[in-house]
Amino acid sequence: MIQPIVHDPLFLSLPSEAAGREDSQIADDLLDTLRANLDRCVGMAGNMIGKRKRIIVFCHGPFQIVMNNPEIISRSGEYETEEGCLSLEGVRRTKRWKNITVRYRDRLFQEREGSFEGFTAQIIQHEMDHLNGILI
Repeated sequence: MIQPIVHDPLFLSLPSEAAGREDSQIADDLLDTLRANLDRCVGMAGNMIGKRKRIIVFCHGPFQIVMNNPEIISRSGEYETEEGCLSLEGVRRTKRWKNITVRYRDRLFQEREGSFEGFTAQIIQHEMDHLNGILI
């Protein structure tokens, strides 16, 4: 179900809790909400729809990927960039990594590991900042 976007910086600055199998509806709602906002959004985190669970969704080519409890396990190629956010107004400068490897659980809660680069890596890092209560 498409959910309203949270804009409250106090709520968004709270770190999220680990997701479990019982949180699959949050992942579904995130996917529905991302798809409804594809004209202006490429990724979302649970707290953006009012759920403080460590779940992100993002566009990877024509697909939308779900990551439960993502953790960056390696990174390289630091750079500076500017980012906007559906939850917050304006654009902010931040540092990102060009290449990352992420350990996470997929929609079926199977453990996975994936390597990402460029813009996709940037999206994942932005959404993971949301999970940690970091406002970008």
